[in-house]
Order: sequence, then structure tokens, then C-alpha cells
Amino acid sequence: MLWRATLAWQRAVRAALAPHELTHVQFVLLASLWWLASQTGSPPSQRELAEQAGTDPMMTSQVVRKLEARGLVTRAPHPTDARARHLALTPQGERLLAGALADVEAADADYFAALGDDGGEFLGMLGRLVDGP
Repeated sequence: MLWRATLAWQRAVRAALAPHELTHVQFVLLASLWWLASQTGSPPSQRELAEQAGTDPMMTSQVVRKLEARGLVTRAPHPTDARARHLALTPQGERLLAGALADVEAADADYFAALGDDGGEFLGMLGRLVDGP
């Protein structure tokens, strides 16, 4: 049932992201980049972004390069680590993310509305599964 619920939710999110021409992974990385920068006040590294998003560092690098090619993200050399890159959303990336975030939040609200007042409990249970025993 969890697999089927996940697939149904992913379909809803894909539909919400389609007008923005974003994949789910691209959206998660853009949203995570925005969140990290807003929390720290400085541009995060690709490694920090991958850790925050829970994505593979190599895949994160490949997706960030595609986002950079679209003009949504900039990658600048890290001041102390020649191998690292600092990331930032461009103004275009911020505008795209704002619209995509609103659409994904609406899709989430629609999808999870079926849980009614049990939504918080469901989220807590999922957290226990993620955190493990």
C-alpha cells in the first residue's frame, strides 16, 4: 500500500511540476537550495545541498549542471576548497521555484486531504519509519 500511495502522490507532484518544466528531483534541489540559503544566509556547497536533499552527490552535480544551463542556478568557486562549488538561485530560478512551490503545496494539500485530521499522525509515523528503530 505504501508503494501504491507513493506512486499516486508522485503522479500528483509530476502533474503540478509539468507546467514549470521541472522534474521532481530538480524541484527538490531548487527548494532545498532556497531553504539552505535562507537558513544560513550564505550559498551552500553542492555537498551540503546533496546532504539536505538526501540525494546522491554525483546525481546532484549532474542535475545542478542542468539547472545552471537553464539559468536557474549559479555555481561559483568555493573560497577555500578548489573542488567545491557554492550554489545560488538566480532571480529566474527564484521566480520559477515560487510558482512551482505553490503548485506542489496545492497538490500536496489535495492529495493528503483524504487523511483529514489524521495527517499529523501519518507524518509522525512516516518519520518513525525514516528514522528507524
